[in-house]
Amino acid sequence: MTTAEDLQATARIALACLDLTSLNDTDTAADIERLCRRAQGPFGAAAAVCVWPRRAALARSLLPPHIAVAAVANFPDGSSDIEPAVRDTAGIVAAGAQEVDVVLPWRDLAAAPALLAAVRRACAGLKLKVILETGELKEGAMIARACRIALDAGADFLKTSTGKTLVSATPAAARLLLQAIAADPAASSRVGFKAAGGIRAVADAALYVALVREHLGAAAVHPSRFRIGASALLDDIEAVLAGHTRPAGSAPY
Repeated sequence: MTTAEDLQATARIALACLDLTSLNDTDTAADIERLCRRAQGPFGAAAAVCVWPRRAALARSLLPPHIAVAAVANFPDGSSDIEPAVRDTAGIVAAGAQEVDVVLPWRDLAAAPALLAAVRRACAGLKLKVILETGELKEGAMIARACRIALDAGADFLKTSTGKTLVSATPAAARLLLQAIAADPAASSRVGFKAAGGIRAVADAALYVALVREHLGAAAVHPSRFRIGASALLDDIEAVLAGHTRPAGSAPY
């Protein structure tokens, strides 16, 4: 049975590993300012904020150095067209962001290696998180193939989803990504895992914390190897850390 102390411990981990995310088409400068304020809340800082490339420079200007800025490329459609993906990435680099979350061309895995290689070159020195869109790949063999492509391209993180499709992060998909990382000698002590989409409650986050511990070890439950991409999750984290509990459902960000 999960105790209040267990829930609070998980909430602290979830906050430290949180990519506080706003990827709405209507995001304004004021929305990003609010996001950056929330990333520096009363219980501690998030690991990063994740925004559109056009908002990355603003986010960087508003945050202290210890909170990273991530921005998305080839998002959310996962096109196989290299040029716009590289253009997104170049904009992210120019904005001073530290992390690129790129969508793998999941509809055309044959095109994925070239696109990821181009993006990797365009953001040399930055953290590269590859979004596999596991809810659309569906089959375990396809997800495993996407993992292999991402790892071969030099991914620093494997990420489950954009959060923009019907099925986002699931424990079953997370297990496949973590198994791929753990089975690769070149990745097992370096590459991280990011669960994204539909994680709104600390109790949901606990599932992913446990899976990371199981497959990558306790030391990997750290922002350098584990992230949760979410927006509404912060509400539940703060409620738990304030000593309150309340129901929280699940929906994509």
